[in-house]
Amino acid sequence: MSRTTFDELLEAGSHFGHLKRKWNPAMAPYIFMERNGIHIIDLHKTVAKVDQAADALKQIAKSGKRILFVATKKQAKDVIEEKAKSIGMPYVIERWPGGMLTNFPTIRKAVKKMASIDKLLSDGTYDKLSKRENLQIRRKRAKLEKNLGSIADLTRLPSALFVVDVMKEKIAVSEAKRLGIPVFAIVDTNSDPRDIDFVIPANDDATKSIDVIMSACCAAIAEGLEERKAEKIDMDAAGEGDEAKERAPRRARTKARAEKSETEADDVAAVEEEEADEA
Repeated sequence: MSRTTFDELLEAGSHFGHLKRKWNPAMAPYIFMERNGIHIIDLHKTVAKVDQAADALKQIAKSGKRILFVATKKQAKDVIEEKAKSIGMPYVIERWPGGMLTNFPTIRKAVKKMASIDKLLSDGTYDKLSKRENLQIRRKRAKLEKNLGSIADLTRLPSALFVVDVMKEKIAVSEAKRLGIPVFAIVDTNSDPRDIDFVIPANDDATKSIDVIMSACCAAIAEGLEERKAEKIDMDAAGEGDEAKERAPRRARTKARAEKSETEADDVAAVEEEEADEA
């Protein structure tokens, strides 16, 4: 069963592409027709591509890896934030910090700086500073939070990137490609899909369109996370079972030794008793 349907996508306006004169010829395989100078996306292909992307995302999540969501355009920001938070994945909805992937250690230093400011604020160290200095530090903390707060728990490079609007996020896509990180993306008719590993052809300007596709993909990721959790519980239970099996023979051997010792002690007592009678 498909994770989304033709009718859902149609109702969300996912089929509306850009003006014909703005098209990218590489998107030709995903275009159904042209109407009133606007390209119409083939939603049957979109349904198949959503399923394909969702299955791949599910496997990534199931293996315990992280997926970074990127969308800085206003139509997508709120949707991305809500969906990514619901599955505990990192996201970028403000300006993409250049070198975020290719210069990841520097970004991590900035995140650590945010944590150290928090620590010094909480223990009262900054209270000794002047009012002006204190305000400057708090402003710096707020700026770091705005730009990097959503990736604070991303301690290593993500295993995949999910992008809305590959033209707007071309720097993010370029960095991911340089590092060999697979890219999933909602791609409109004016974009080049050739650098994208998992293309989802759809309207990337309509909030409803983005929401429908994100809901399907995030539901798959949630499934992957649940399956991972269930497998971990099963493995822990199996480990406890194996341990119990190992303990059982040990207990049997201990019991046998104890019984043997008891028997030997009885024999010794009997011999001593006999010797005492003879004496």
